[in-house]
Amino acid sequence: MSVQTIPGVAILGPVQAAHAHILSPEAQLFVATLHRTFNPRRKELLKRRDERQKDLDAGRLPDFLPETAAVRADPGWKCAPPAPGLVDRRVEITGPVDRKMVINALNSGATQYMADFEDSHAPTWDGNLEGQVNMRDAVRRAISYTGPNGKVYSLRTDGKLATLLVRPRGWHLVEAHFVVDGEPCSASLFDFGLFFFHNAAATLAAGQGPYFYLPKMESHLEARLWNDVFNAAQDMLRLPRGSVRATVLIETLLAAFEMEEILYELRDHSSGLNCGRWDYIFSFIKKLRNHPQFVLPDRSAVTMTSPFMDAYVRLLIKTCHARGVHAMGGMAAQIPIKDDPAANAAALAKVRGDKEREVMAGHDGTWVAHPALVPIAMEIFNKHMPTPNQLFVRRDDVNVTAHNLLDVRGGALLAEGGITEKGLRDNLSVGLAYMESWLRGVGCVPIHNLMEDAATAEISRSAVWQWVRHHARTRDGRVVTAAWVNDLLAQELDQIKAKMGAERFARSKYPLAAQLFQSTITGAAYSDFLTTLCYDHIVTKPPSRM
Repeated sequence: MSVQTIPGVAILGPVQAAHAHILSPEAQLFVATLHRTFNPRRKELLKRRDERQKDLDAGRLPDFLPETAAVRADPGWKCAPPAPGLVDRRVEITGPVDRKMVINALNSGATQYMADFEDSHAPTWDGNLEGQVNMRDAVRRAISYTGPNGKVYSLRTDGKLATLLVRPRGWHLVEAHFVVDGEPCSASLFDFGLFFFHNAAATLAAGQGPYFYLPKMESHLEARLWNDVFNAAQDMLRLPRGSVRATVLIETLLAAFEMEEILYELRDHSSGLNCGRWDYIFSFIKKLRNHPQFVLPDRSAVTMTSPFMDAYVRLLIKTCHARGVHAMGGMAAQIPIKDDPAANAAALAKVRGDKEREVMAGHDGTWVAHPALVPIAMEIFNKHMPTPNQLFVRRDDVNVTAHNLLDVRGGALLAEGGITEKGLRDNLSVGLAYMESWLRGVGCVPIHNLMEDAATAEISRSAVWQWVRHHARTRDGRVVTAAWVNDLLAQELDQIKAKMGAERFARSKYPLAAQLFQSTITGAAYSDFLTTLCYDHIVTKPPSRM
């Protein structure tokens, strides 16, 4: 259907009748105002990312910022106290914003649900609008769904629904279907703005507030931008400042060196930090990709006890608790395995071990990706954390240096874990399968009994790129070359084609996924994000309507 647009705004995608309210003229104006006000700063900060990457490539390794030393040294400042619904965060479930997932997540028994417009969501235009409709209905407790088999899904009525948090897309992304003054809207401001406009007042009326997770930030200046966006949005809707609360995912290497500063910038709106472990490993590879001393082993060998990962966790917990906010643990990628009891037991044992490590380290809560894992994580945190959180665990014993955050023990991690042909093949298999799914509009995919999203797929393709670039050797001595990688990728494609059949394969997104994937794994060109590499292929471009 046709949607009336305001001056300066063009909507370049079709809008279903069920989605039209989300793009009301008033909502368009709200998003456009945010974009006009803050997009110039967003673009400048993205240029700053490029400049910092050039410094890294030239040999200047990350370090704590001397110009913000006073913020880190000052014990006097604190963040806002935990908001209603965010005092006890022991188990948070995450997942995309499709209607059935939203209902199941809110019903799951988790304390919170992070509704994800980012890494587990392929941002098709229709999917983005449907997600906003689902958020509106979830906030108002008016969401239900009838499956193809007639099964009806609705919200539980015992009052034990998870608190809703929303993760918009990162600063690096745009929404190509919503154009403001001739340029695509910032995807961050589009996702945030639509949710906030339609739901902020309703969340406050329900006794909580508009709560967010913020992804992919690389500096405290990017956090400052978000804080200014929050203040402007609250003022525009005449809501009290401090209504917004945001948890920042520390999922980039550079952000790990600015944890204190990020909390400081968001302090009136902060609800803590989260160990975004998979993106963090991806960022570690990406930022240090031109340095052979930081080559990592198989993905399975890089664990939370690896020196650089352990340092990152300890620093995050100490930093958060010193400033009075939650230190959230990360995602265990394992999922239940229905048809193999032994494999399922092994997977659940890994989940238990991971969650026990987190709660004993001092985390205030953790993430799961599947409702069946909620009781397991809840049991472990209930056992070891009888209080609503562990903000009192100060970790004064922790002293993390820049060296600790970069510590791969001079290649020892690579030597101990090793690169294997299986690891190489698994990376190719995961990266290819995930990209094919994403190009079909599905951003969260079970592959090899793990829940894969954009972050885990990024590790797979970045590791392969790194191995080829630096002529890494497998455990049995074979050099990882572009030719070998291309040969293995072709073998993977042949196996998929044989399994699917030629006709079905041709209709799939595998040929396109292979073309795009191959372009960024052979040690030459490197795309900063798979999502930006693939985004144009899910964009619909009907004639502009002004």
